[in-house]
Amino acid sequence: MAQQATPVRTARLGRALGPEPTSVSGVVLLLPGGDEVSARRPSPLLATASVRTLGRRLSRAGADEGLAAHVVHYRVRGWNGSEAYLAHDATWAVDEAVRRYGDVPVCLAGVDMGGRAALRSAGHEAVNSVVALAPWLPEQDVAAPPEPVKQLVGRRVLIVHGTNDERTDPELSFRLAARAKKANRDVCRFEVHSDGHALHQHRQEVHALTEDFVLGALFGRAFARPVEDALQAPPPLGLRMPLAAGFGRSLRK
Repeated sequence: MAQQATPVRTARLGRALGPEPTSVSGVVLLLPGGDEVSARRPSPLLATASVRTLGRRLSRAGADEGLAAHVVHYRVRGWNGSEAYLAHDATWAVDEAVRRYGDVPVCLAGVDMGGRAALRSAGHEAVNSVVALAPWLPEQDVAAPPEPVKQLVGRRVLIVHGTNDERTDPELSFRLAARAKKANRDVCRFEVHSDGHALHQHRQEVHALTEDFVLGALFGRAFARPVEDALQAPPPLGLRMPLAAGFGRSLRK
């Protein structure tokens, strides 16, 4: 099979979700899902639907601290093997955020294949935290190197996965988290029992958890007790933390 030519396209940073703060002190870049192999350009609305609601919530919650939230628009829909287009686009987006806002901390928050892109691109010096929701990760192959984790050192990392995910095996994110935890204690992983890949059933809890983690990582807010416990607990406890129903209802405003 012939190698696909590099698309002559550029990634794009969408407009800030919600009112852009007059003084930006932190940025969250939202990375939508994608395909394993595709040279097609993403559909603007469909591709970003999975992250826009979360981005608007984060923008509102972090308005007082100066949070700017942007959706990253990829060049193409596919990861495409060693080309890793989505990861390169995520790195470009961090560079663009630094160009716009200066030396501020950046959180990469991705879903599905965007979760893989967030994890892979965490080595950028401006990134201080990563959120990967139901990340698409490759099956382990003895002929291929494992998904890297050294770029996660020095970053706070949250992975969330539904136990009934039929698109990407939750065990793959657990194994990656376990490898990452050996080099970086600031890694936690929550399991959403009975939920599937889209995390629809417990979306409010997942978004509340993400909000708590992002604002804590970017602005030094105290984490909610379950998040703090997950970060402090030794593996596998802190990597199989159940996300309780109703998470977020009793948290501080």
